[in-house]
Amino acid sequence: MTKGTSSTAPVVTAKDLTVTIGPVGPKIVDGLNFTINSGGMLALVGESGSGKTMAARAVLGLLPTPLIVAPGSSIRFNNTELVGLPPKAMRGIRGARIGMVFQEPMVSLNPSMTIGEQMAEGLTLHQKLGKSEIRDRSLAMLERIQIKDPARCLSAYPHEFSGGMRQRIMLASVMLLKPELLIADEPTTALDTLVQRDVLDLMMELTQENGTAVLLISHDLGMVSHYARDVVVMHKGKAVEQGLSNDVLTAPKHDYTKRLVDALPKRQAGGARNSTRAEPLLEMRDIVIDYPGRSHLFRTSQPKRAVDTVDLVVGRGETVALVGASGSGKTTLGRAIVGLVQTTSGSISFRGKPLEFGRSETAKVHRADIQIIFQDPYSSLDPRQRVEDIVGEPLKLDPSISKAERDRRVREVFSEVGLGPEFLRRLPHQLSGGQRQRVAIARAIIRRPAFVVADEPVSALDMTVQKQILELIRTLQERYGFACLFVSHDLGAVEQVSDRVAVMENGKIVEVGNRDDIFDRPQHPYTRRLLDAAMLLDRKFDGAAAQPAA
Repeated sequence: MTKGTSSTAPVVTAKDLTVTIGPVGPKIVDGLNFTINSGGMLALVGESGSGKTMAARAVLGLLPTPLIVAPGSSIRFNNTELVGLPPKAMRGIRGARIGMVFQEPMVSLNPSMTIGEQMAEGLTLHQKLGKSEIRDRSLAMLERIQIKDPARCLSAYPHEFSGGMRQRIMLASVMLLKPELLIADEPTTALDTLVQRDVLDLMMELTQENGTAVLLISHDLGMVSHYARDVVVMHKGKAVEQGLSNDVLTAPKHDYTKRLVDALPKRQAGGARNSTRAEPLLEMRDIVIDYPGRSHLFRTSQPKRAVDTVDLVVGRGETVALVGASGSGKTTLGRAIVGLVQTTSGSISFRGKPLEFGRSETAKVHRADIQIIFQDPYSSLDPRQRVEDIVGEPLKLDPSISKAERDRRVREVFSEVGLGPEFLRRLPHQLSGGQRQRVAIARAIIRRPAFVVADEPVSALDMTVQKQILELIRTLQERYGFACLFVSHDLGAVEQVSDRVAVMENGKIVEVGNRDDIFDRPQHPYTRRLLDAAMLLDRKFDGAAAQPAA
């Protein structure tokens, strides 16, 4: 999909847009200027806290209390000044003429209403159409976004669809009113590579058909470089660099932009570590995992096969990446190794012996030697425990370790993951996303395991924090020599950390090989599709020369 070309007619123009906390509080957005023409796409990029989402919410008049648009700011939408517009007039514009697609469709779609009811809301409110015409338009739009059974979709609920389907439905609901401006706030962050590409291509097609201007909010620089014509880089509320995305992102001039681009995952010099001679540590043979069918009143549905006759070997000290689209079975396979999912058939051996779960002494040793880092550290950390207790808890299972020794080990591992002693007494909600992930890593390695399953450990993090976490995992692995199964759909991260790569599709491993062979000489059509869908950024500057921004 090529980038949209804009006409000369400006749809929205922001001049000196400033958002503050109260009338005299600090500035969240500071003097932002941009223009988006009809059919054009402009991306606001930056890390969490840079002000990009608040700038977008200011356009919609949806700033959370106590944030306000400061006097002197201007947001001109066609011939209407939005700053200071009465709420009733703003409600007439919001939804009908300015649409918004949020990051997580499951949050923005009402779980208690059918898809048809939610698609009808905007048409009923803004266009006063009859029920039959609303249904016809909704069905036509669902067919346009390639929903297989549009009539059934209208009577279904959001939880009955995958994340990618929910995002397509959310996009269809917004575009049904043919808005003049679409604001897309991280619309594909939680989606895998193939689904992300499909959703973005669909968004481009729908907006170009209607001449809709797009304001894209994202921290994914690769995606921005492929889809957005213009870009504004934000840092601490200010625009530090803006212009054509090809110019700004491939040859950045500002130090902060250079830091962002340099933080993108990249292949390590010298290639992956030679793992061909690594002694096998964990072996999986003919693994089958079925999820039981759901019980209904008079029948039980067929079980779902999540993993289908998989063989996989991980050597001592090596990193094997498991990649594939959502639903391919990669997370299920990783969870089976730590005993969170029961296998239906097949065998898993660890250090040449069958992997045991339960209460036996061997099982206790295996639990200490095999650890997991979860995708979302916030949901995997007890919100009521201080982080020093969370990290030290695995040591309580070893009665030979005294409390004094446990406290020493906790402080030691905090230092190893880059957290100072001031973090010990904090609760999880008092930490940033990157800091919480460091706590999760500390908990996983404090028992010095031989094997770690890392399940999407950086998918929800900003680029600079992602780089720090990937480098931390690599450093700790080299220090302690543990093997790692790195489960991810982020091919950039996989390219940076992996020694070998296993590609999963529909529960089967379709290709396994050294990292360079998989990325440079893929053999299976599905592997080639994954690589084709990956939106990586070509960089034309020396990232090593980038200095931290003041």
